[in-house]
Amino acid sequence: MATMSKMKAYSVPLFLFVLALFYQLFLLPRSFPPSHYDVLGIKRNSGEEVPSTIDFLKTRYAYELLSHPLWKRNYDIYDFDEQLHVLDKVREQYGGESFSNIDLPLLDDAAVAFDHIDHAFNAITSENFRSMLNDSKPLLIQVYTDGSYRCAQFSNVWRRIVALLEGIANSGAVELSEIHLATYFAERKPTGQYFFRNGLPSLAAFPSWCKASHCMIRFEGELSVDSVTDWFATTILGLPRIFYHTKESLVISVDSPSFILLFQSNIYCCVKVICFSKTGERATPFLRQISKDYWAYASFAFVLWREEESSFWWNTFEVDSAPAIVFLKDPGVKPIVYHGMLLFL
Repeated sequence: MATMSKMKAYSVPLFLFVLALFYQLFLLPRSFPPSHYDVLGIKRNSGEEVPSTIDFLKTRYAYELLSHPLWKRNYDIYDFDEQLHVLDKVREQYGGESFSNIDLPLLDDAAVAFDHIDHAFNAITSENFRSMLNDSKPLLIQVYTDGSYRCAQFSNVWRRIVALLEGIANSGAVELSEIHLATYFAERKPTGQYFFRNGLPSLAAFPSWCKASHCMIRFEGELSVDSVTDWFATTILGLPRIFYHTKESLVISVDSPSFILLFQSNIYCCVKVICFSKTGERATPFLRQISKDYWAYASFAFVLWREEESSFWWNTFEVDSAPAIVFLKDPGVKPIVYHGMLLFL
């Protein structure tokens, strides 16, 4: 009983003490604005230097990135940030100048305004992905994000790649908002964080004979039409390459009425096909498929067109410009020559 009486006697003073302590530690400090030292995260009279301009830039960069819904989503889920080079660029451009002299904002969100119709015309979603896997054709997939200048720039390249694979393989594009699909194509760090090793856009493919996840092959080369289509034709489709030749390696004796062409392995093939290219790009998948299907009847070779050799090719095959394609049958038979870009599609 005596103990209870003592507790009651001290309860009110104890409550008032706790209330006063709470007021002093939490409420009272909020009644006064933080000092400038508090804002900068340094102690008054500590001798610490005021943060440099680059420190303010890093803070500004983080603010702009995380206050943008698309960029924040990509950073939170996929650890994707394609604009880090901006800090290095600003550091070089402004050197040790004052923060007030730097143009803001640091990040350009103009890419958000890009129309991604080139990606969306064959968009892959969770609803249609399974049906695409069940198709018998090989599949090329691009993972991209809206709000990315690099993805927007790749749009025209992607459109050209899709056109070159028409009828040979299926293709589609996955936007990062399709989180379940996008994470399926992403890699994972030991921490569990999803990421794309080479940034975005990212390309992956499935061969016709296997559409399981362990059969998926990621493209790690240059994002150009030539590099992507050559990788897909060689690695995914298993098509033979058509090699480039010089006039020396192609023709043994041009002056002889019965000149012999050296290309491919089938020297004595009935029809020999020479493709003249101005760009040096490799043969398209369509042409390589023809080369494979008709290997017993025709041999193919490419020649890079050089103006200094134009008279040689005119005298030999009556080719006066590139692109062009020459069909040769028997010695003494006049070659058939066609000029035009469409012949290489």
